[in-house]
Amino acid sequence: MDDLFPPFAPDANDRPRRFRPVPFRMIAPNMITLLALCLGLTAIRLAFEGRYEPAVIAVIVAAVLDGIDGRVARLLKGTSRFGAELDSLADFVNFGCAPALILYSFTLHNLKDVGWIVALVFAIAMCLRLARFNAMLDDPNRPEWKKDYFVGMPAPAGAITGMLPLYLHFLGVHFDRWGTPVILAYVVAIALLVVSTVPTFSGKTWGKRVPRDLVVPIFLVVVVGFGLVISFPFEAMAAVSLAYLAGLPFGAAQYRKRLKQEAAAERLAGAKDSLDAPKA
Repeated sequence: MDDLFPPFAPDANDRPRRFRPVPFRMIAPNMITLLALCLGLTAIRLAFEGRYEPAVIAVIVAAVLDGIDGRVARLLKGTSRFGAELDSLADFVNFGCAPALILYSFTLHNLKDVGWIVALVFAIAMCLRLARFNAMLDDPNRPEWKKDYFVGMPAPAGAITGMLPLYLHFLGVHFDRWGTPVILAYVVAIALLVVSTVPTFSGKTWGKRVPRDLVVPIFLVVVVGFGLVISFPFEAMAAVSLAYLAGLPFGAAQYRKRLKQEAAAERLAGAKDSLDAPKA
């Protein structure tokens, strides 16, 4: 029996592993992501306590932090595979689970099982959208200009526009029983946009280079926008949501235009190569 359970004898040649310290620039973006995740989970708690205004604000702030953490990681050169995976998991909670449960607690529960199914559809649509986004990051054949566009509505935009009925409710628009089916149809439409292949402008390439004469106007626009959001938060969010939805066709049209330009350039290059090829 002694052979079955030999005593543990550590190898004298084994050296204790020493882990190198992690630079703070690698930790800072993940801390921002974790703060956003805490806000998303807190929004769920606030919704089930019936405190919808702070719940919606928590999701909006989480969306702002989601737009910051990636840029901070790139600026500090602190991108990592761990950070990318953490960001995706946080996005699913913040923009999939939290808005779905807020909407269900707000009005979809009036439709009982049907309302819960719609909440599930919204959350799962966000999950599928994030999985597709991560898979497309590894595509080496994707043209550089396509990085200016998302495939489908991005998760933060889907969450912010999906909560449009809540903004309207805070502004005094009362949804009686007739309004619940309308909200249900609206949430389903947003979920379909999230998992669709409709190209939407990403804006990720903005801010790399700013013309000198636009610096002061940009500062003024940011200050005015911040003042509007602080003074009239739900009016501003309702306006932003409606403007974003109205701008989706223009982004898709611009994408198709650039796609046609790329196809024409490829045909021209192919015709030039055939003319330059030596004849037998």
